[in-house]
Amino acid sequence: MNAAFVYAAVGAHFSQYSLNMSDGSLTERSALTLPAGLQYAWRHATKPILYAACSDGGPGNAGTQHFVCALKIQSDGSLKLEGLPVPLHSRPVHITSDRTSQHLLLAYNSPSALSIHRIKRDGSIGEEAKQPAFDLGACAHQIVVALDNHRVVLPVRGNDPEHGTPELPGAIEIFDFTDGTLTHRQKLTPNAGYEFGPRHVDFHPTKPWMYLAIERQNQIAFFELGKTVVGPLWRKTTLAHPERLKPRQLVGAIHIHPNGKFVYVSNRADGTIDHNGAKVFNGAENTISTFSIDAKTGEPTLIQTEDTRGMHVRTFSIDPSGTMLIAGCMLARDALIDGAIQHIPGGLSTFRIQEDGTLGFLQKYDVAVGSNRLFWVGIVAST
Repeated sequence: MNAAFVYAAVGAHFSQYSLNMSDGSLTERSALTLPAGLQYAWRHATKPILYAACSDGGPGNAGTQHFVCALKIQSDGSLKLEGLPVPLHSRPVHITSDRTSQHLLLAYNSPSALSIHRIKRDGSIGEEAKQPAFDLGACAHQIVVALDNHRVVLPVRGNDPEHGTPELPGAIEIFDFTDGTLTHRQKLTPNAGYEFGPRHVDFHPTKPWMYLAIERQNQIAFFELGKTVVGPLWRKTTLAHPERLKPRQLVGAIHIHPNGKFVYVSNRADGTIDHNGAKVFNGAENTISTFSIDAKTGEPTLIQTEDTRGMHVRTFSIDPSGTMLIAGCMLARDALIDGAIQHIPGGLSTFRIQEDGTLGFLQKYDVAVGSNRLFWVGIVAST
């Protein structure tokens, strides 16, 4: 693997790790305290800068302090805050840049919104580029720029019916993107958006194909990127045992292997049941699913689900060479194992990616999350 740095955040504590390529072990090297809890991070296309979207809010908590920060990646991989944090109007759930890192794009989900900031030549964060008003539905979860750098995709998850509230439908919003300005082009709402809860997408590196993780239905979907986006042409389960669905089973992140032959999706769960008066994990799937990609049609086929040995895999990352995968296990839970209650801490699970795309588990590095969450993990290429 080319030189790369591993980062993970528990709340505002943002740690740098070294990764042993032979056995998958991790060693914490440095840490930085952010102005608020990390929500998501994104590396500049060419400069040693990591952009961090931060908030003191979280799921079910709007929070009161929200920022985007520029972090200098120093030669040893440690991070240093560059300039002042830029205040934001609400909790950002995702951040990205365009393909040349001239703009930062942020998505918000309470309420659904987006914003774009210009990036200065030195990589610092510039002024906000005002956008038209968009009606984005319930619970936007990601904003990404397609490989052509002229199209932006915004998945809007919607919400399941709960406590007498009807289902809020999901959608994928498609925008044209020119010099920092968005123009709405298309809205994808299969079945009028009902039973369709899109979370994240990723793009094939060489084909006009897009893959979607559908959070609320535990599925992967496939779309073709022509002048308009067409699909979903396939929707398939990400679970090893969809017939055993348990409460709080959700899909998380999605990433395509750099060689374009495989796509990976995280299955995350943290639901509990009562056991002799104690709350224990309900046994749902916390796995990474591997799909092979048909080189002619783009169809994904499930070839493996690999246990992460942890709870609620919100994010994971693949190194730039495509040889290693690290999954972030967000929460700690007690679980019933062989008749005894055992504590399963949060942590980072490392895997080797085999030639056939399947994952070989290496190690889990336990992280004490306490009442917080391990919200993001990333493998970032060095310069």
